[in-house]
Formats: sequence, C-alpha cells, structure tokens
Amino acid sequence: MPELILDISMSLDGFVAGPNPTLEDPLGQGGEQLHEWVIGTKAWREAHGQEGGQEGVDSDLAAELVGQASATIMGRRMFSGGAGPWEEDPNADAWWGDNPPFHHSVFVLTHHEREPLELKGGTTFTFVTDGIESALEQARAAAGDGDIRLGGGADVAQQYLRAGLLDRVQLHVVPVLLGQGTRLFESNGGSLELARVGESPSGVVHLDYRRP
Repeated sequence: MPELILDISMSLDGFVAGPNPTLEDPLGQGGEQLHEWVIGTKAWREAHGQEGGQEGVDSDLAAELVGQASATIMGRRMFSGGAGPWEEDPNADAWWGDNPPFHHSVFVLTHHEREPLELKGGTTFTFVTDGIESALEQARAAAGDGDIRLGGGADVAQQYLRAGLLDRVQLHVVPVLLGQGTRLFESNGGSLELARVGESPSGVVHLDYRRP
C-alpha cells in the first residue's frame, strides 16, 4: 500500500540543520556534513548526471531512494529558504534550476498563494495554502499507486508526525555532532517502532521505522 515516507539525514545529537542558515548556506553552519554520505555515492552522482562516486552500502541505498517516491511534499523553507510574500523572496524559483531532480509532482506548503511552477523533467511545484491534510490528499492523487516522500524541513515533519499521518521514517544518522541548529524531534505525539537497522562503511547508520 502506498506510504508517506520521511527520509532525512540527522546528526548524532539530533539536528537536521546547523545554526544560522542563509541563502548561501541553507543548511546552516556544518549542515552540509549531513549529506556528504549520499553526495559521494555513485548512484547519487549518476542520478544528477555526474560521473564517479563510491559504490557499496550507501550507494545501493541511494539508488533505492532515487526512485522511491512518485510525489513529494515539502515546506516553504526547503523549497526556497524564504518566507512571506513571493515577490519578496530572493530565491522564489527555488534551489534546483530549471530541471529539478524530482521528476514528479511536488507540493509545497506555504501561507502565500502562487500559481503552479512547471519545470523541465516532469517536475511541477504546486503551492498548497490550506494545510498538511490537503497537501497529502493532492500528493496521493498525483502519486497513484506510488509512495510519497516528505521532504521536510523539521517543522513540516513534526506536523505530519503529530497528526499521525506519517507511515514511515527513514533516518540516516551521521557521525557528527553539530551542537546546535534545527532538531528533527522537538516534541511529537507519534509512536514508531524499529523495523531495521543497518550500518555502512562511512559510519552512517541507516534506521528504518514504521508506524504501528
């Protein structure tokens, strides 16, 4: 059965971004370390039109994740890093250029209305202003029999977890301590059980949780 899946990298001390994020450094100070494990894999580089990269456990997992979802939900800050009216957002067309890596429908939670943004490669961003349930309903319609990825950030993940709407949480725990920044789990009302634990040569522990 199709699932709503949160897939996210987290520091050992529970942060998904470092402190003081900016447009030039959207993951905050030290935050880029959380994604080095996947960016260095052969599967990730192939999916982004690049050569080289490491093979092994991490690359095998990255290959699985690339084709995992048929639709994505994300928050405004993950889309552009901004807030407020779109005309005041210096990054209103997002981070990924005119050919984003999604290649499916993406639903962006925001408080400000905007017409859908259709880009190359099959990616269309639809801006949802009436809440997380509406975004999920639209994503399910777009995904059909496929799964839906919850792209984050942390606040959006917490909203879906508190509402009991997350089916699965895939955490990639990176062996770094950021000390401060944005925590994934500030408080939640969800109940998750461990389904699988794996460890890679890079030291990243891949945890797979499913809601009972």
